[in-house]
Amino acid sequence: MRMSKLLVPTLREVPSEAEITSHKLMLRAAFIRRLSAGIYSWLPLGLKSLKKVEQIIREEMNAADAQELLMPALLPAEAYQASGRWDVFGPSMFKLKDRYERDYCLGPTHEELFTQTVINEVRSYKEYPMTLYQIQTKYRDEARPRFGIMRSREFVMKDAYSFDRDEKGLDESYKKMYDAYCRIFTRLGLDFTIVDADSGAMGGSGSQEFMVKSPVGEDGIAYCDACGYAANYEKAPCAPTAKDYLEGDLALEKVATPDAHTIEELVGFFGYENHMFAKTILYKADDKYIAAMVRGDREINEVKLKNLVGCTDDLELAEPHMVRELTNAQVGFAGPIGLDIPVYADLEVVEMKNFIIGANDTGYHYKNVNVNRDFTPDFVADIRVVTDGDVCPKCGKPIKTAQGIEVGHIFKLGTKYSDALGLTYQDDSGNDNVVVMGCYGIGVTRCIAAAIEQNYDDNGMILPVSIAPYEAAVVAVNVKDDAQKDLAEEIYRELKKRGIDVLIDDRDERAGVKFKDMDLIGIPARIVVGKKAADGIVEYKKRTDEKATDMTVAEAVDALCEFIIENR
Repeated sequence: MRMSKLLVPTLREVPSEAEITSHKLMLRAAFIRRLSAGIYSWLPLGLKSLKKVEQIIREEMNAADAQELLMPALLPAEAYQASGRWDVFGPSMFKLKDRYERDYCLGPTHEELFTQTVINEVRSYKEYPMTLYQIQTKYRDEARPRFGIMRSREFVMKDAYSFDRDEKGLDESYKKMYDAYCRIFTRLGLDFTIVDADSGAMGGSGSQEFMVKSPVGEDGIAYCDACGYAANYEKAPCAPTAKDYLEGDLALEKVATPDAHTIEELVGFFGYENHMFAKTILYKADDKYIAAMVRGDREINEVKLKNLVGCTDDLELAEPHMVRELTNAQVGFAGPIGLDIPVYADLEVVEMKNFIIGANDTGYHYKNVNVNRDFTPDFVADIRVVTDGDVCPKCGKPIKTAQGIEVGHIFKLGTKYSDALGLTYQDDSGNDNVVVMGCYGIGVTRCIAAAIEQNYDDNGMILPVSIAPYEAAVVAVNVKDDAQKDLAEEIYRELKKRGIDVLIDDRDERAGVKFKDMDLIGIPARIVVGKKAADGIVEYKKRTDEKATDMTVAEAVDALCEFIIENR
């Protein structure tokens, strides 16, 4: 491709809308353009990279015996209503009606539709195991779309679904997808970690996420260097950690705390460490209200709490007016004593002694509180977020934590959707059995953002060869010089002949502009044809090299081809 013919309106300034590196660089490098909040157009360079990601995924899925098909994005409500997810997705699902007032949605995910397809099309149990997949646009009405394509309202996803006769078959299908995902993310040049995860709205018996460690990631990862254990924050179990408390059975005392609402303010007021306090937070869970308690130095894990409570809709913080109605106090003074709603306490709370809680009276707290003497929780369970230094559940060594970007997620769905929709098969003995399913997703567009977050410098992207929009570039420093122009064209033809996906910068621009654009858009290697063209000498430079190297044309072409082929 010729740069002079390419639509590549690169930007020198960082757009004000951009928040993170990948978003900034994708806008500056003319990969994407924003149309609306969470909605982006893909320009030629970005689309070319996107198609390369799709092709890698397609190759590895096909190698794992998965079959590609394509479902519509506009979906009737009936299948989601049958599975119960029409309501579970809540406001994140784009819902609409046709001219006949029939309900539809823009597909957020396709478990129900794939299940229905197998019901309609599979004739015999002998056709199992079967794995079907698609690469298609999904829609989710994010409450806060941000970070460019990292969290958008329209995105490309690869979703696959396996269908097996039994749990043993599911285990085998799951392992094949697990291995395929490892190959995919390795080929994409991603440094990834596999973590145990919560299944969320997808349901099922177990799941794992493929995470790319990054400080801008919205998901937390707990991991252990000693044994290799890793889990999402939502899933990571937390054992109680012992702390020192005041000794003896001290009398309960109500203390005026007029200006202390938060743990930090209470620490300053009482002069105690934050583990001497217990937070009581009120939530709305479906149509009821509950209270959750954790130690003052901890945070409530809302996913664990939601799973424990068993609510189907989102778990939400109670509105301030409901906090006042339920506790007779303003927000910041809630406590478990006298509450007429279920109290869920973390495992560490029941091990605390002589601690401090809200008194359900504005401006007051109780001190010297003890569980079972002063109140008894309705439920005791692990409902807190894991932190650095917690005990690894696998080997007992200290846990470390980091932020990560989820690029893939695999689920063992079991019979959740086949039960709901009636997907069964008759075996050779004439017995009816329920088909066992798995689900396997990859955020295709998100993979590009994750790759950029791991591969960039001050000059722009440093994209892996496998997903760079072009594998290499030939740059003619001065196209008005016939020797430079002709030699650049010759090298360009030779690289194309050798199967290199190459871009030639044949623009009548300053050399600095050309070099900056090549670095910005992440071209992995380039050959620069300059003043030594008449002598058959060019410069060869990989994107990661600090300086270019003078070589003969043959040497440069061979070096570039070898590098590209080794890193595809």
